[in-house]
Amino acid sequence: MATLDFDLIIFDCDGVLVDSEMLSAEVLTAQLAELGVGLSFEQFRTEFLGRGFASASQCLKQRTGHDLPPAFAQDYFTRLNTVFAEKLHAMPGILPLLDSLQTAHCVASGSIPPRLDFSIKVCGLEHYFGERVYSAARVKHSKPAPDLFLYAAEQHSVLPHRCLVLEDSEMGVRAGLAAGMTVWHFAGGAHIKAGHRLPATLGVHRAIADMAELHDLFYKAGICNKGPVALRPAGDITSGTQA
Repeated sequence: MATLDFDLIIFDCDGVLVDSEMLSAEVLTAQLAELGVGLSFEQFRTEFLGRGFASASQCLKQRTGHDLPPAFAQDYFTRLNTVFAEKLHAMPGILPLLDSLQTAHCVASGSIPPRLDFSIKVCGLEHYFGERVYSAARVKHSKPAPDLFLYAAEQHSVLPHRCLVLEDSEMGVRAGLAAGMTVWHFAGGAHIKAGHRLPATLGVHRAIADMAELHDLFYKAGICNKGPVALRPAGDITSGTQA
């Protein structure tokens, strides 16, 4: 196995740290249905996944020819927080990985700060990252622009080529590659298992099936000081503990 040597590990939040994307899709499609706008899960994956809400709203305007009602965004985030408080959980296996992680790490997410902070808190992840949680509000251009990842690297005084990005969405992968970083596609979220795929030509450096695989790679490379709590049995994707 090639040597893994990084100075900073950058985690996306939705779909990597927390298994949120199917919940987001359910809330958004239900709210749009109330306006008479149909949105399939395939359309959500291709047009909204990995985008900030402003970008997603623009896509929706292009699709329907209409602006969203003024209160739509606030209503969406209120509904989403209610669902998150009841159903959101940390990605299976992420807690033992973070417990043993030895390399500097942070979060860089396209979510708005209140949603990002709520997701981190409700899943019990805040003490793993502290102030090292960066939203797209910190930069001018959100993903797929490289701005946010470059900002995260700058905050840690790390050169881009010394960073590892863990992303689930096409927009996030494009942002990491544009930043000149090593990018691994994390495929452990429920939305990936429901059929989301990246374009084959995108050029990720590695695909990771779940946190058990990531933890095992990190342990063998000395990035984690302990191995997975339990290597997953065949067919099981839930190694370690979860919130």
